[in-house]
Amino acid sequence: MAEGISLANLSPFPGSKKKEKRVGRGPGSGHGKTSCRGHKGQKARTGGGVPPWFEGGQMPILRRLPKRGFKNPFRVEYAVFNVGDLAKKFEAGAEVTPETLRKARLLKGKPRPVKILGDGELNIALKIKCHAVSASARKKIEAAGGTVEIIPL
Repeated sequence: MAEGISLANLSPFPGSKKKEKRVGRGPGSGHGKTSCRGHKGQKARTGGGVPPWFEGGQMPILRRLPKRGFKNPFRVEYAVFNVGDLAKKFEAGAEVTPETLRKARLLKGKPRPVKILGDGELNIALKIKCHAVSASARKKIEAAGGTVEIIPL
């Protein structure tokens, strides 16, 4: 039988496996006494050291830079749909509500109010019930013979 590699004679490449550094095991080990930590100081102590973002007591970059902006806690985030998307998914005379959008798998994730925008072409009449609608979308829907009803938030 030809000699080759088998599970019985596998071994790691020479030099790929290093011995673990055993610190604090006496002066003969070369890593005794201070256990590779030097003499005293914050980094020599148990649990000592500083986080990577620490700047040696200098005022940190995040506190030095000016702050900008404002996040409105009362912002209403809409699930937006264009009239062109609705024309592709619904037949003429169909009623488009948040429930029918969810059934058509267009409205996914957590429940959000629905807003219709005016991008695309609409040439079928749809009865749309939504929470908000843009002026251009309302114009296109009514020009195609459809109706728009606003649902209160």
